[in-house]
Amino acid sequence: MLDLLSWTPEYFSANEASCVELLSKPEVRNRIPLLNCTQLHELQDQALVRFRGMIQDMQDPECYLERYEVRRKSDKTLVREQNGKYRDILVMSKGEEEVDFKGSNNKYGERRSMFVISIPGYNSWAVESERKMNPTLTNGTENGTTSNAKRSLEDEDAMEIEQSTEHGQDHVFKKPMIPNGVGGSNSKSVVNFDSSKQKTQPKVLSAEYLLNSPIPERPSKACLVILYSNIDEATLNTLVDVVGFLSVDPALDGSTDQMDDFEDEMSEHQAINPPPSLIPRIHAIDVLKLNHLNPMIQSASQKNFQESVNEATFKDLQNLLTQCLFGDRVAADYLLCHLLSTVYIRNEVESLGQFSLNLSNIPAQALPNYTADFYGILELLLPASHYFPMTLENMNSVQFVPKKDYTTNKLTSGLLQLAAHTHLLLDETRLQTGKLESGGVEAVQNIAHLIRTQKLKYNFQYYQLEFNTDVPVLVMSEGRSMLPTNCQVPILPDPDTVPLIGETIKAGKHFVQPKLADIRRFLTLQRIQQFDMKDFDPEVISNDFLQMRRDNAEASAEDLHSLLVLARLVCLARGKNSMDQESWEYAKQLELERKRRVELFVKRKNEQ
Repeated sequence: MLDLLSWTPEYFSANEASCVELLSKPEVRNRIPLLNCTQLHELQDQALVRFRGMIQDMQDPECYLERYEVRRKSDKTLVREQNGKYRDILVMSKGEEEVDFKGSNNKYGERRSMFVISIPGYNSWAVESERKMNPTLTNGTENGTTSNAKRSLEDEDAMEIEQSTEHGQDHVFKKPMIPNGVGGSNSKSVVNFDSSKQKTQPKVLSAEYLLNSPIPERPSKACLVILYSNIDEATLNTLVDVVGFLSVDPALDGSTDQMDDFEDEMSEHQAINPPPSLIPRIHAIDVLKLNHLNPMIQSASQKNFQESVNEATFKDLQNLLTQCLFGDRVAADYLLCHLLSTVYIRNEVESLGQFSLNLSNIPAQALPNYTADFYGILELLLPASHYFPMTLENMNSVQFVPKKDYTTNKLTSGLLQLAAHTHLLLDETRLQTGKLESGGVEAVQNIAHLIRTQKLKYNFQYYQLEFNTDVPVLVMSEGRSMLPTNCQVPILPDPDTVPLIGETIKAGKHFVQPKLADIRRFLTLQRIQQFDMKDFDPEVISNDFLQMRRDNAEASAEDLHSLLVLARLVCLARGKNSMDQESWEYAKQLELERKRRVELFVKRKNEQ
């Protein structure tokens, strides 16, 4: 078989089954340059590359020439049938050949473009770990950068590129090279690119708008990924690892094109044809869906799970969180459960497994710095997370949900469009007295809806659509949060820890440094661990629920469900993959203590 990094679109098309099988092996996949942390100038056009990220937006399917006849210009003799798959441009010998758009052997196919962005909120240690995964580019020899780039320049002088036309209609072109996609709602059958008729410079869309990051202050990289198979299976917010052929020809840049006859479509044309230097294209040959964000874990084998089960790791993590939460071990145990939570079953009514948490009663003496300092600890442990101070200005001005821009046919992202398992810390201690404007009220409603259902409402202006998400939300507040979290845990601080909490957090960062790799693996592997409930005696659960009802007539099935979710997370936190009596009893004790605290603080508030 041809060396992996020497593959071409033609070679892959002829050997697709064996190539795909080869790409299923992590050690093979890891040899491919990772575009997330590789500079474009280090790669050639049509190089085989990878990109890891989240599907942020999708375009409508388009028709393209999958195979076409190339004829000699002089006598119209058929020269060859050319493969058009995994390419943006049609290639032929300059001045000597032409495409026969009416060829009897021409074949049209369907493909779909989607904007994939690097994981929003990806923390620095995860970025660095991803960079270490990337194969070293030494002297341009490993991926053919030097020699192939030279060959590419030579080929450019010998090739003429033309865009295909629909139904044989002719185009007049501004550029020597342009995309070969035709048809679909994203392209026009007749477009005038004649530069001699242009009188004004086009309005160019900004790089910030084109990159469209959910967290603008932490911009993501972006790629335009073209799918050729399973195009209807792609869904928004899915985590993917894409392998494909890179397409960065400058002629693909539509940002400076003008269309006299289609001025209203100019913005859309620019948006779906961004500069390849900013948003390169990848013609996907293999798309792997990811079930976690941690680049340290390439495969979740049973051996990985067994190695992650370490009592010392659990104790180190529990002690770290306890010290950083003013010595409150109960709050630390709830937080650890929150860090391991994920939606594991969905139905029409609810998303089972989510565990949003409100840590309340943050000591006023520790504010305003404590919450941001504490987030620094979570940032060290989690692959992706984001800290959001809920100031009035932020709540009133930030866009929280994606919104459709029909001028560009583009989905403009919002803060809540995050990849699964991206932890969002909402700092409610920063909310001042004042008025929430209509945008702020809508923001609170959207956050509350996400917390309750783990679904996000996308704004298509004339209607809304819900998309599944899995974003664990932690709210830190002085009193009870105004947001509807699954669980409120009032912190009971050790008074001696409050004045020294800043130094304690700094010491915690130092303490955990040599243990970070184990903790990071532990948190990821236990979150995606298969969990077994069937060996636990259901009669124990039934009897305990009856006792709950006797002790509290208002106890409901929802309370039992919450207890089951907590018990499952308690087991996972201790490295277990099935329910046992010890964890069940400890979960009951935690809930009794939590409810006692909530009642105590409600009573204190009523007495004030």
